[in-house]
Amino acid sequence: MDLNLLRVLDALLQENSVTRAAERLGTSPAAVSRTLARLRRIVGDPLLVRAGQGLVPTPRALELQDEVGALLRGCDNVLRPGAGFDAAHLQRTFTVQATDLLLTGLAGTLTDRIHAEAPQVDVVFLPEAVEGGPGLRQGWVDVELGVLGHLDPEIRTRGLTRATLVGVARSGHPLFGGRIDARRFAAADHIGISRMGKRLGPIDSALAERGLRRRVAVVVPSHTSAMLLARDTDLVALTLADWLPDTIAALGLRTFPVPLELAPLDFGMAWHPRNSTDPAHRWFRDHLAAAVSTPPGEGGDAGAQGAAG
Repeated sequence: MDLNLLRVLDALLQENSVTRAAERLGTSPAAVSRTLARLRRIVGDPLLVRAGQGLVPTPRALELQDEVGALLRGCDNVLRPGAGFDAAHLQRTFTVQATDLLLTGLAGTLTDRIHAEAPQVDVVFLPEAVEGGPGLRQGWVDVELGVLGHLDPEIRTRGLTRATLVGVARSGHPLFGGRIDARRFAAADHIGISRMGKRLGPIDSALAERGLRRRVAVVVPSHTSAMLLARDTDLVALTLADWLPDTIAALGLRTFPVPLELAPLDFGMAWHPRNSTDPAHRWFRDHLAAAVSTPPGEGGDAGAQGAAG
């Protein structure tokens, strides 16, 4: 075992910079870069990954940072691949940023799945209010879940599912008294859903192409509050097709196809590459993907079927 590898590793973990590590070791940045590449191959982990103009350590690198003194005295432990993963003994908290509509449908399924294998793992959900921020890069968000956009260039993504928007209104709404075409849909008063208070969106663009315009009478920040408001008024909201059918029925709501040509919504997950090879993080991402793919409720939405007919 080449002890110089351990000395370079120690400097890199202390400095988080190839240039500064080279200065500390009295060698060239090119030599340190070559050694870092060799270390990555041996350890089986990228160790340091780019975040903007700098480098940040992976979870494996952080483990080594605290143990570097001992690892310099025990080369076999320093340059071995990452330790075997055992979910049953994993003690960790994962943080997920997600829209409240996705959260409502998947939180229970996800919790059941992970606790069956890892009873000491906890999950913290954050609202989309932090979307577009530095959470993934800085490490206080593990996974961003939803319609992805405005991501830093180094962020890794994985597509999960595609969903269609449908309308939702109380079961006794006058809309259900006849065929719901674009004109009748536009004539109803609507609930807008926007954290930023926006009133217009793709629905309004599609209506404008037909020479129609709707009134967005109320704007609320979440899908949950929109459905509760639709339950108690004659306002119309939007939700995802075949998502939370039991909840919609329990609230006395019915869904109906939006009589417009709308692009489907593509949902995915995003994470920082520092976590790509971390076995615990990969295990959690797999369970999160499976939870999104599991329909939240048995059977179809009878309200949507009735409206379609």
